[in-house]
Amino acid sequence: MFYGYRMMIDPTYVLVILAGIIALAASAYCNSTMSRYSRQRISTGVTGQEAAERVLHGAGIYDVGIRQMGGRGISFYRYDKTVNLSAELFHQSSITAVATAAHECGHAMQHATGYGVNRLINLINPVMQISSNLAIPIFIIGLIFSWEPLQSLGILLFTVVVIFQLLTLPSEFNASRRAMAMLQNTGILQTEEEVRGARKVLIAAGLTYVAALAGALLQLLRLIILSGGRDRD
Repeated sequence: MFYGYRMMIDPTYVLVILAGIIALAASAYCNSTMSRYSRQRISTGVTGQEAAERVLHGAGIYDVGIRQMGGRGISFYRYDKTVNLSAELFHQSSITAVATAAHECGHAMQHATGYGVNRLINLINPVMQISSNLAIPIFIIGLIFSWEPLQSLGILLFTVVVIFQLLTLPSEFNASRRAMAMLQNTGILQTEEEVRGARKVLIAAGLTYVAALAGALLQLLRLIILSGGRDRD
């Protein structure tokens, strides 16, 4: 026999709502900023693909490929040594295109120099993938059956997710700092207005990672509160 957790009135849903609001606000700001600066052509006429080449070569990196892919506004760096840009970012000569391309090249520079934070991220990533899938189901089972070890395990697994999100922040911010330095050093950005615009694009993108961390922290806090509340019942 087990006792279900009384969820009819659960004040911790406030934390879920707050996390959702933070995520939506960050996403809306990021999309708005990128959309605005995707309409501002840079004076040099350099495209995202050309910017990636210049940044990589300026950093002494010649073994990273630059690929065009489908979708809109999508970009990422893969450890098979490829910078991947959606068609619009690949071909546009906008502030958003070159800033985004340079940011992904920032990750390539991290890879080339053995950036320590990324090593940690790669080390815990397999554990994080398992933890993100199992943490909540394990916690809920422990909550339903009033079994504290399972609740604690769920909280521990979700803590791994929080740590992963926390490590992601310095990696993303470092890639953006490298990107801004190279965009100016290689002459891709010529005016102060372009520099300010690129910085705003990168900050807006970085805020989505801040929001992800905030959401993970709020979820972790919710699990802890739920576990403590069930113990008192």
